[in-house]
This record gives sequence, structure tokens and C-alpha cells, in this order.
Amino acid sequence: MKQIGRGGSSKVYQVFDSDMRSLAIKQVFLESADDATASGYKNEIALLRTLQHSDRVVRLFDCEHREDRHMLYIVMEKGDTDLTALLRSYTKLNEVDANMCKFFWGEMLRCVDVIHKEGIIHSDLKPSNFLMVAGRLKLIDFGIASQIQSDCTSIIKDTQVGTFNYMSPEAIEAQQVTRNGSSQTAIKISRRSDVWSLGCILYNFVYGITPFGNIKQVMGKLMAIINPKHSIEFGPLSDCHLLTVLRSCLQRDPYRRPSIDELLSDPYLTGCRCQCQR
Repeated sequence: MKQIGRGGSSKVYQVFDSDMRSLAIKQVFLESADDATASGYKNEIALLRTLQHSDRVVRLFDCEHREDRHMLYIVMEKGDTDLTALLRSYTKLNEVDANMCKFFWGEMLRCVDVIHKEGIIHSDLKPSNFLMVAGRLKLIDFGIASQIQSDCTSIIKDTQVGTFNYMSPEAIEAQQVTRNGSSQTAIKISRRSDVWSLGCILYNFVYGITPFGNIKQVMGKLMAIINPKHSIEFGPLSDCHLLTVLRSCLQRDPYRRPSIDELLSDPYLTGCRCQCQR
């Protein structure tokens, strides 16, 4: 019917199937894609197949690799909108938006809870990767996601991955890790890296900008994210539980950040009142 999206080596089209359902087909031009990009698409298909039991992940209907054309076709359900479009209408949180902010926070947590329980770290959580489908938020784009081995709690990547405004400190700064019996420098991340990214999205909902969004120069932004002396500004909020959630998610030490389970049971979502709200 029409083109509805595009990436560096792909285009996305709206189509109708034989039952007149509106779907999306991602057409990937493998000939122009580098090895890492091509591997990312194949990784996305593999992970989507393992997650099809959940209604919190975009549905994968089919895929086909046409080697003669150097093309990969991926057929998925089509969403109505994404969180990026919603955030464009925000300047900062107000009383009217407060319930909607809480609603989408809960929706995001439930999406990420599904993949974390499967041992999958998304690594690129941002508003455009949350798709609204028939009133339910779903996760998309698993190109750089990784599955943790059953006996591990983290994964090791050779390079930085993610979107600058939502990348966690540990996804930026390499550290000494042991791999195959030898010590080397690499990026080590856990599920708590996704929690930082979620905190950046919530911060954007609340204040109308990401925590480091005012820093335009890329290197300056990355250095600020990893620098513990560069404090994150938290403006006053009437809901102290919301402020606590923001502060807890945006701690540079990943071990001090809450898990998704803890955030789902936090008073901000459960509605428990504290002294500041009485």
C-alpha cells in the first residue's frame, strides 16, 4: 500500500494479506548491508521466534531469504503508532498527563519483563522501539539484542551498542573482563542496562528531554553519561514515588538499580500513598 519506514539498508511497507489484515513487510537489502547489520537482522528473527508466545512482543508472521536477489523479507504485524509520536506532544509533565505517563510506564515495564524473563537484553530501548498495537504496547527491533547464557547474569560485547541518549554508562565504558581464560577490554552489560534506558524514557516523559539531551556534541554526551561527577538534574515533582523511581533507575552503578520485578511492585505503580501525598 505504501512505505511506512526505512533504515540504513531496509524499507518497511504497509501491506494487506489475503484476509485483508494490515501488516508490515520489512525489505532488507543484504547486498548493501555490512556483515554486522546482516547478522543483526538474522539475530532479530531468531529472537522474535523465541518470543512469539507473548503479546508484549511484535508478532512475526513469516520471513524469507531470497539469496538470488540478496533480499530478506520479514512479515510482522503493523502498529498504530510508537512512543516517539506520543512524546512529541509533551513539553513536560502536568496533572493531565500524569495518569498517561504512569500507564505507559507500566506498559513498558511489562514488555521488558517478558524478555528479561527469557534472558534477553534488548540493548536499544527507546521510544521508537515501543509500538502501540490495538491499545497494547509491544517491543520491536531486536537487531542488537542478546540472550544471556543460562549460567550467567551478563553478556560481553566487543563494541558500544545502542542510541546515545538512552545508553547506560556500562554500555559505553569498556572494562577488564575475563573471556576464554584471558583478561581483555570489552563492554559488559546486564539486564540493569535496559533499566537505565527505561529511566531515560521516563525522564523524557516527565521533563520533556532525556537526562543528557541538552548536550549536543556526541563525545561530550558520552563522557557526561559515564562521569559520576556530572549530576543528573531532577526537577521538583508532586509525586515523590515518581521521583524515587527516576533516581533509582538512573544510578550509574548498575548493581544499585532496581529490577523490572521491583519496579512493577513499586508504590509509583501500585498506588500506595506516602507522607508527601497526604
